[in-house]
Order: sequence, then C-alpha cells, then structure tokens
Amino acid sequence: MPEIQWTNDLDTGIPVIDKQHRRLVEYINQLDHARTHHSRDEVSGVLDQLVDYTLSHFAFEESLMEDAGYPFLNAHKRVHALFVKRVADYQQRFKVGEDIGAELQVSLTTWLLNHIKNDDDDYADDVKRALGGATDETGGWLARSLKKFFG
Repeated sequence: MPEIQWTNDLDTGIPVIDKQHRRLVEYINQLDHARTHHSRDEVSGVLDQLVDYTLSHFAFEESLMEDAGYPFLNAHKRVHALFVKRVADYQQRFKVGEDIGAELQVSLTTWLLNHIKNDDDDYADDVKRALGGATDETGGWLARSLKKFFG
C-alpha cells in the first residue's frame, strides 16, 4: 500500500486537531516502512506508539466536543471505542506471532481517512464556534486542554 499523502480535504479547520491527525498519518506511514523492511521490532514499536497517541488524541478530541456541546458526542465516543477495540485485537494477534502488518495498515488507513472526512468533519463547526476563533495552541482554553492531555 502506498504511503498516505496529506491532502487539504482532510483538514478540519482546527489546527491542533489537524496536527494530531497528521501525526497519526505519520505513524501509519512508519508502520508501512517497518513492515516493508520486515522489522518485527519496529512494527511493534510503531504499533505501541500509534495506540498511545491515538488514545490521547481521542480523549482530547472528545473533550473538545464535550466542551462545545456537540450533540452526537456519545455516538462519536462509541466509534472511537470500537476502533480502540479493533486495534487491541490487532495488537493481541501481533503478540502471538501473527503477521498482521499489511492488514493493519489497510485497516488503519481506511478507517482514519473515512473517520476524518465524515465523523470528524461533523463536529468541526461546533468546536470552532465554541472556541470562538481560538483554534490554535495559544488560545487560553485550548492551551489548557492541550496541556491536560499532552503535557
């Protein structure tokens, strides 16, 4: 599978979220590199980093939606939870020695791109409105939220 190239149609208009999404794309591309170089150790490391970062991203994103009063927050949380379960299943399969690299990469790529273009696009206007223009990392509430989730 070719590397994912970021395109403008993936932007939510919330710079901090777009930056996090780009980081997730980088992890998926790193997974591709590890997989094509047949490095099980590297796949393991990238997979662990991807899972940790994704969990932090989901918590941060859900916090933004909650503070914005996004009406479909619970549905969005369920989508995130199902994805986390799916990736945990991949991790388990990997730990018992199964070669899941190609399948995982396709699954992650498909899921992430669809999720950004559909699910995340749905909440973007609500969050931007709630932020009142403070959509970068220097806005008071946003800066506090970033610090809370990412240190």
